Amino acid sequence: MNWTGRLTVVALFGALALPACAQSNQEINARKENQQDRIAQGVQSGQLTAGETANLERKEAALNQEERDMKKVGPLTPAERATINQQQNVLSKDIYQDKHNAAVQPPAKGEINQRKENQQDRIAQGIRSGQLTAGETARLESREASINRQEARMKAANGGSLTSGERAKINREQNQTSRAIYRDKHNARHQ
Repeated sequence: MNWTGRLTVVALFGALALPACAQSNQEINARKENQQDRIAQGVQSGQLTAGETANLERKEAALNQEERDMKKVGPLTPAERATINQQQNVLSKDIYQDKHNAAVQPPAKGEINQRKENQQDRIAQGIRSGQLTAGETARLESREASINRQEARMKAANGGSLTSGERAKINREQNQTSRAIYRDKHNARHQ
């Protein structure tokens, strides 16, 4: 076979291999989107607490960064795709376990809890729409978890209720988090 024939065969096999690589990358992206949808549904339903969501989103952000680092060198190799798939399997199990454990986001009662639920809904919508990256979601959920812990400490110190000053402090922190949600959902970064 002459060089032209060999190049034709190589080009033909290369062209056939490209859709397979693209398909694998499409599968990775579809799986990422599916897992983000599962997290958003867990936030929306209250199955995931703010702390659990922040932890899952940190893991998702780390996986996304690892994939970007792998792609800097060139297209993903089959071994790299297998590594990403294995890590997605672990993350999927973590999502399932967190959604089905005993920890739940408490139902909304009162103004503070209603506001928490509203902000969780806004975060869930941002995850679902792709307006929030995994890293942004992790930071927002960490803020929500911090406010929740602070509120619990205040209530424990006051026999189960908040003083008007403590409610005002929680409200200020919720205002700051609300603005952060807005900024993150309306910036140039997307999932």
